[in-house]
Amino acid sequence: MDGKHPLEDFRHCPKCGSSRFVEKGVKAKQCMDCDFIYYFNPSAATMCFITDRYYRVLVAVRGEEPAKGTYDLPGGFLDCFENAEEGIAREILEETRIDALAGTRAGVISPLRYLFSLPNIYRYSGFDVHTLDMVFHMAVESLDPYVGIGKDDVAELKAIAFADLDPNDFGLESVKQAVEKVKSEHYF
Repeated sequence: MDGKHPLEDFRHCPKCGSSRFVEKGVKAKQCMDCDFIYYFNPSAATMCFITDRYYRVLVAVRGEEPAKGTYDLPGGFLDCFENAEEGIAREILEETRIDALAGTRAGVISPLRYLFSLPNIYRYSGFDVHTLDMVFHMAVESLDPYVGIGKDDVAELKAIAFADLDPNDFGLESVKQAVEKVKSEHYF
């Protein structure tokens, strides 16, 4: 941490609205009027390496800030009451049109598989959102049907040879780290 309390920007109790909302340790604040304690924990997020039989990876070009115009992997934040597998499948469908749960009838040759997780700080609207990014892999027959204009918050989708992936082309720190890890540890 940079010395700033993660809840510094939260000045009022979210339960009763009191301004007597004070720091309680390094990751919490407590209301001095209603005793509500809010713990600052990471948000759950996902990303997926989608590969094909030609050893290419489907890369998203970010269409929105943060890091607009840089490379990313399909994925995003989990919704309430959604598990990680449901969340990454939904994000993949929204951003790429690939139905990750459809199996071989949709050209999926290797189903979603969890690889590892990484902590991240996602700067959004001037606020640091701490996340835990869960990294997945899946493979499809060919990425060709999905290359082009992206959906949702993706400007464009590209198929890039796995050997040509450069972590420095990715705008979010955890995605850079995921690319480095997958390349150095030969996950697929």
